[in-house]
Amino acid sequence: MKLNLNLMLAALLFGALSLQAQDRVIEIRKSTTRLIPVSITGLTGEAADVLKFDLSVLGIEVADSPEYIINGSDNGRVEGSLTPAGASHPLWLRAYAGGSVRAQAHAFADDIAKELRQTTPIFRTKVAFRLSRVGATEVCVSDYDGYGMIVLTHDATLVSSPSWIPGGHSLLYTSWMNNKTEIYEHNLATGARRVFAGYPGASFSAEVAPDGRRVAMILSKSGSPNLYVCNLDGSGLKELTFTRDDDSSPCWAPDSREICFVCRSGRAMLQKISADGGAAVTVHAGGAYGNLTSPDWSPDGSQIAFTSGSRPFHIWVMPASGGEAKMVADGEDPCWAPNSRTLIFTQQGNDKQVLSLLDVPTKHVKTVRQISGSCSEPSWAR
Repeated sequence: MKLNLNLMLAALLFGALSLQAQDRVIEIRKSTTRLIPVSITGLTGEAADVLKFDLSVLGIEVADSPEYIINGSDNGRVEGSLTPAGASHPLWLRAYAGGSVRAQAHAFADDIAKELRQTTPIFRTKVAFRLSRVGATEVCVSDYDGYGMIVLTHDATLVSSPSWIPGGHSLLYTSWMNNKTEIYEHNLATGARRVFAGYPGASFSAEVAPDGRRVAMILSKSGSPNLYVCNLDGSGLKELTFTRDDDSSPCWAPDSREICFVCRSGRAMLQKISADGGAAVTVHAGGAYGNLTSPDWSPDGSQIAFTSGSRPFHIWVMPASGGEAKMVADGEDPCWAPNSRTLIFTQQGNDKQVLSLLDVPTKHVKTVRQISGSCSEPSWAR
């Protein structure tokens, strides 16, 4: 049944008193760790497909015995309501204007997810990743679900470690374009790029602090791959580690004061260090085995995701302070969404690597199927 916006608004207005009385007895369960069954009616085509995929990413699935009724229409613009099963009036009724039908459906899904999962909106965000082609790799950007992919580089060389500069307008990544390992800054709007770090030896794995002021990266200018920080304009370079171990994969705490990174001295392990310098300390990851790599600190500061093992790889999550780690999926290269609930990561498909989305509390996984090619090293814009 198509949604009649005027009638629904009138019902909301004149039924306000009865709504307050009736919905007090409706139990609205908002569990974070179980799938939430819903029904979706009225939407068609692309709008329905987008809404179903988005909600499924957060473990909100179409089912025969729904707890919520999602009703909508997409005749010219997306309109929609959310109603607890058994209630006579919706929790809200909203209309979405501007942009494509796809963008409007993402906005509708964001509102539903905010209501049912109390999460930061993620369905209109961007991701960057590495796309493998014959003999080369390129840096790409797309919507979080793989649509609208743009290939940024066309250098027919190797690239790695794309990462966002806060604000989502520029990326840093490692390139072998000039027959040496350098870090490039790439402006997405203009296409302009420059060498951000090209020191003697290798320069790689750049990661910008959440406050946008400093960059952590790995340089081997002193002989061994050690951790350095500098200002966003490249000035003020400071070495933080001074060992002969192999350091890699820095990631920042949300307050931009600490860095978690990989230190390989035999077995690869995770360590933390102050961004101002000092002694590094090992982060205990109870239960995880093998080499521990590719850490990423959740935006809310509570968790660190990382990879363990080597073919097969596994994704683990642990408290940011260290402690018991939990295996949450098979795969590698985890990166948190802005909601600190969803991870994008790499899985091995039949004949290529694919990007997948994990709802950590429910362990619900959705594969990003729209991208042609082998993908790895995803980075979520925050």
